[in-house]
Amino acid sequence: MQYADDVLIRESIRAPERFAPLFDRHATAVHRYLSRRIGESADDLLAETFLVAFRVRESFEPLRIDARPWLFGIATNVLRRHVRAEERRYRALARSAGSDRGVHLDEALDDRLDAQALRGALAAALASLKPPDRDALLLLAWAQLSYAEIAATLGIPIGTVRSRINRARRVTRSALGLPAESLGLPEES
Repeated sequence: MQYADDVLIRESIRAPERFAPLFDRHATAVHRYLSRRIGESADDLLAETFLVAFRVRESFEPLRIDARPWLFGIATNVLRRHVRAEERRYRALARSAGSDRGVHLDEALDDRLDAQALRGALAAALASLKPPDRDALLLLAWAQLSYAEIAATLGIPIGTVRSRINRARRVTRSALGLPAESLGLPEES
């Protein structure tokens, strides 16, 4: 029998081993989000995220059944402590863009090379975003959270999420020289 996240968290207060299934259930998604945001440090940040979650599990809101937004919120807060390193990484990626593109062998390779060419510009655009706007955009794009889940994750009203994502999209599109309907990010659901 698979227990709901809120039940496991409540039970883990008296029996700490009951917290383990939460890791098994959500670690892959949180790790994917962290690795896209911070790279090789994702393993350490994942461990830190679940350590913080375990330490503050009594503060989990019992009305929220799914722990995923709560865990992404903790992961985002852990990431905020690493924002300077993240921004340096994006700037380094932006500087490394424009390397030799090589010979075009086929259409699939052309697509990969075009994506690689955009990588530096995208990294620079992400580095230029205000951290709260970047957090909202990357929770949407990389963690694939809904606007409501992002609001719960960041502890902000959904209207603020809409504003942050709109602003981040506008800045990113402009930096990449793309039309308004591009970027391929999901719209509000």
